[in-house]
Amino acid sequence: MLLTKHKTTNGTCWAVDGYVLPSDLHLATLLEMPRETMLQRLMNLRVGESAVGEEVAPIDPGQEVWAAGVTFLRSRDARRVESSVADLYDKVYEAARPELFFKSVGWRVAGNGMPIHIRADSHWNVPEPELVLVINSHREIVGYCAGNDVSSRDIEGENPLYLPQAKVYNGSCALGHGILICDPDAIRDISIRLKIRRANETIFEREASTATMKRKLPELVEYLTRELDFPQGVFLMTGTCLVPGNDFTLQPQDVVLIQVGEMRMENRISS
Repeated sequence: MLLTKHKTTNGTCWAVDGYVLPSDLHLATLLEMPRETMLQRLMNLRVGESAVGEEVAPIDPGQEVWAAGVTFLRSRDARRVESSVADLYDKVYEAARPELFFKSVGWRVAGNGMPIHIRADSHWNVPEPELVLVINSHREIVGYCAGNDVSSRDIEGENPLYLPQAKVYNGSCALGHGILICDPDAIRDISIRLKIRRANETIFEREASTATMKRKLPELVEYLTRELDFPQGVFLMTGTCLVPGNDFTLQPQDVVLIQVGEMRMENRISS
């Protein structure tokens, strides 16, 4: 099942497989339920009217997006290059406890087709395409979507304590194009594709797989929810396996195209 969120003249609504959900049924409500209850509720819905209006980020305003770092060898190597304390990332990569950090609240997240942003006080900015888990209040994985953890590598590299400034700012988080509700066991070996276009030319294009991730997805979920409750669910970015070269930085009007499994989105860098 595919959950999407739509902006209409009467506000926003959620849809499943293209059909509008009842007005009292939105993502936060669904993620309050156990996974099996949620699935049963969605499957028992009568087909309603077709969803119309612009698709927006598949998240409710009060929900949170968190992120895991250094979960792939490629990510560790990229962090080592940018940082003056490179051995720190070796320790994170090998440690039992994963790196987890807050990324965004729902109302700040960009959706498919919406602009994303790079910091004016940074000179080295990159997209980070990621598999994003959707987790309910019962700590169960219910599906996934595509994500972009836009990052300022020079700010983080200057000092690891600057991570929030490198990761959390207006336009630094995108999710889309919807949420694929699926069996958690099916979320493995997911293909991730990244393409960047500048002035109508492709300047970067590469593909990788979550099969190379060092950590297991349930492990990341367990650490995130170990001492932290999410009554309306939470989104967890699981780290990037695709990082453009050290000579690359995003520029205004670049177009970033990301595909994670069946989920895809396209965003332009704002001027």
